[in-house]
Amino acid sequence: MTPDEKLAAARDSFEGKSMTNSQLKEAVAFADIIHGDINRSGSFIEKLTDYAHAFARNERFDAMRSEKMIRETYSAVRRETMNQTRENLLAAQDRLSDDANARALVCAESISDLIQAPPTQPFYQAYDRAAVSLSSEFGITQDTAKVMMKDAFEQKHGQTLYEAGKAVEEAYHKPVREAEIAARKAEKLQTRSQSQSYG
Repeated sequence: MTPDEKLAAARDSFEGKSMTNSQLKEAVAFADIIHGDINRSGSFIEKLTDYAHAFARNERFDAMRSEKMIRETYSAVRRETMNQTRENLLAAQDRLSDDANARALVCAESISDLIQAPPTQPFYQAYDRAAVSLSSEFGITQDTAKVMMKDAFEQKHGQTLYEAGKAVEEAYHKPVREAEIAARKAEKLQTRSQSQSYG
């Protein structure tokens, strides 16, 4: 759905009809963030509570009404409730086949290449990218994908994925990052000395 289609779907909901344009945009943004969190962790209650309070803070409705507005917006945009999204992810996890573990190992082993590929990246970013890829392939949470990758990697290599990934990060990403930091400091020093000489 495009942003405009999301707004139109949310506007057609019962709660959406009473919201201002800015309230509607905020509710859609909150719904999108919560959707991302459900896909990451399989949970939404804490984020929903936090955003409901934030949404209601400067409005004429309370947090309970705000939560209802966000839930309805989510359902209108996603065509399922937050809980249905969560349950679908859990059901997909229960249906995982043997080839899912093989794919988890492939994704875990790809992290080394992701760290090294220009521009280099730290382990945590490469790990997250691999988890997003695996989770979308099997319709599971990113947290479940991370556990699968860790287990598959350790079973095959006898080393934790974290240790292996941090070693590659140390060898490839850290020197690049340190060179970037040094270049940035040198540039700031040069800019500062030029501005002082003009002053």
